[in-house]
Amino acid sequence: MKLEGGCYCGKVRYVAEGQPMLKAQCHCRECQYVSGGSPNVFMLMPPAGFSYVRGVPKQFLRQRSRQRGDTRILRRLRDASDEAPTRVARGDFEGRHHDDPSVFGNAQMAIFTVDKQPFHLIAEGVPIFERLPPRA
Repeated sequence: MKLEGGCYCGKVRYVAEGQPMLKAQCHCRECQYVSGGSPNVFMLMPPAGFSYVRGVPKQFLRQRSRQRGDTRILRRLRDASDEAPTRVARGDFEGRHHDDPSVFGNAQMAIFTVDKQPFHLIAEGVPIFERLPPRA
């Protein structure tokens, strides 16, 4: 699979290639802030297939979590190695640049539903976790 996406204004563009490692929706409060109140819908993509093809995003570090972000485009764990998955938001590959959000399909799980708002919808049959799922 090859995903192309970027920021809304188009100054930053990326390509993420490979099979998604996870498709999920996160209901934590931080994701609600980032998304404007909705859950954050994202994919974990293999890091080796990720590259910026235009521009370089500004980065920030969220102190409460252990994540660093490149504007609204993606997140990586602060202490992670280069082999850590790249988390791309579904909303980043849609819209004005004719990227196709339908490649997301359905979420495999809903996480941090302890913070879920009454107006957040979770599709029937999607596994729900109050926080993170147990590690295998």
